[in-house]
Amino acid sequence: MSISPDARIAQDVALGDNVVIEADVAVGDGCVLGHNVVIHTGSRLGRHVTVGDNTVIGRRPMHSVRSGMPPVTDEQPCEISDDVQIGCGCILYAGASIGQRVMVADLATVREAVTIGEETIVGRGVSIENRCTIGKRCKLETNAYITAYSELEDDVFVAPMVATSNDNYMARGSERFKHFKGVTVKRGGRIGVNATILPGRTVDEQGVVAGGSVVTHDVPARVIVAGNPARVFRDVPEDQLLESQEEKK
Repeated sequence: MSISPDARIAQDVALGDNVVIEADVAVGDGCVLGHNVVIHTGSRLGRHVTVGDNTVIGRRPMHSVRSGMPPVTDEQPCEISDDVQIGCGCILYAGASIGQRVMVADLATVREAVTIGEETIVGRGVSIENRCTIGKRCKLETNAYITAYSELEDDVFVAPMVATSNDNYMARGSERFKHFKGVTVKRGGRIGVNATILPGRTVDEQGVVAGGSVVTHDVPARVIVAGNPARVFRDVPEDQLLESQEEKK
């Protein structure tokens, strides 16, 4: 075990074997850190945060000279709010901000300059690339891929194996540097299993993308699209709208 003398660790924190906590880290009351957890310089953990074995928090990003995106120069610490659960083998980068009562499942990756709203679930193996915003109460299921420069508003559902993209030029030509754009999913939007969303597309409020679809155009609000390429199929049933769910509570 290696704990910097500059780290601030609350009295009732439980530490597993081989934990590494670097300088200027703050760990709040009631946290539980599993075996082989590494917490890098400056990271902040709130109260009652659980971190699984072999997880890394506050990792510094690498940047290739061939990358099409500029590095994040305004580097901030990784900040994890109260009552967050983080699984085993996860990597949360410096500059990630995790809201209260979020769950990050095993093997998930959350890159730099990512914000995740409270009570969101980030499923097993999910990858959220840099410069993304994820809203409150979202569900991102197993092995979903959220590309850089994407925005998911509150109450968004992303099924397993969904793929999103941000480069229409597929790494060719200098023009592409002007047009990087991820996907936007408005409040209550839902994306079915194994769907693909092309760069810059928007799924409007409570729009639905059927499983296996390829979205090449924006999805209107409150309609279901399906197919390759995805086309309007029908309206979203009334009983599936968010307001109907709220009435049932």
